[in-house]
Amino acid sequence: MSVIFTEGLRRVYKTTTGVLRRKRKEIIALDGIDLSIRSGELFGLLGPNGAGKTTLTRILATILLPTSGTAQVFGLDVARSAREIRPRIGLVFGGERGLYSRLSGRDNLQYFADLYQMPPGVAKQRIPQLLDMMGLTERAEERTEGYSRGMKQRLHIARGLIHDPELLFLDEPTTGLDPLAARELREVILGLKKAGKTIFLTSHYMFEMDALCDRVAVLSQGKILVVDTPSALKKLVADLEVVEIECFGIPPELVTQIRTHPGVAAVNIEVLEHTQLLQIQARAGAELVKEFLKILEGVQVRKVVTRQPTLEDAYIKLVGGESRKV
Repeated sequence: MSVIFTEGLRRVYKTTTGVLRRKRKEIIALDGIDLSIRSGELFGLLGPNGAGKTTLTRILATILLPTSGTAQVFGLDVARSAREIRPRIGLVFGGERGLYSRLSGRDNLQYFADLYQMPPGVAKQRIPQLLDMMGLTERAEERTEGYSRGMKQRLHIARGLIHDPELLFLDEPTTGLDPLAARELREVILGLKKAGKTIFLTSHYMFEMDALCDRVAVLSQGKILVVDTPSALKKLVADLEVVEIECFGIPPELVTQIRTHPGVAAVNIEVLEHTQLLQIQARAGAELVKEFLKILEGVQVRKVVTRQPTLEDAYIKLVGGESRKV
């Protein structure tokens, strides 16, 4: 039996727009989601902000009700059996919320242990183990208001593990962390997988999914585009190479010319601090760089690099259109 199973899962939000003439509007957050996740799997849900990742996580964690379709955790319906599911799952959202800043790290864990009605003897053993696992033992007696963001996020995970859940939901846990803190947190996540936990991880960081996940689902505009291993997804662009052109200001009409070039599969623009990075997926072996530079004649080009495609490039090809990142 799958730990997580969904079929035709939909979630629709109803809202109103306008001031004088108000109109009712439906926003489809999830549109027919079919998933099956095995026990012990580290499963990744990849998508941009607004794709529906958090909505799906909240439904599976019994926080939000689906509009229609089937959603089961441990073979139990999330709507009808929430009380049976909740003691067996842990939920960690990225960000600052969820901790009590005037309490120490140890007292935060004790508070949540009490909420789960853990026997005092069990909590007394479990809390030091989690603090040690997360590298927080030396700071355990300090108020969490003095913790760094990375320390707070590790304490969030400890809180989600306090009752030793079988399934852990991690919703963008490394968002906003510095590179060192994010790397340490990824090592913690891999350790949890080795310990036998089933992990449902959402992120919009492609390299994170590549490094951590057994399988990845690509979510775009509420729909699952594909579910496969990171290596299999990269094979989607195995016959391509990526040309990266960093320059100062690219007129939209020139981007359109490159995008419609017969040798181009996809184009992405990444907005850097003072420049733009044009990422062009083109036929492998095709000498198209000179043609691209000819199209960009008159634009100040800073650097040109040709590289092999990554999971991020596979994602861009799957989602299509122009993706902008700041």
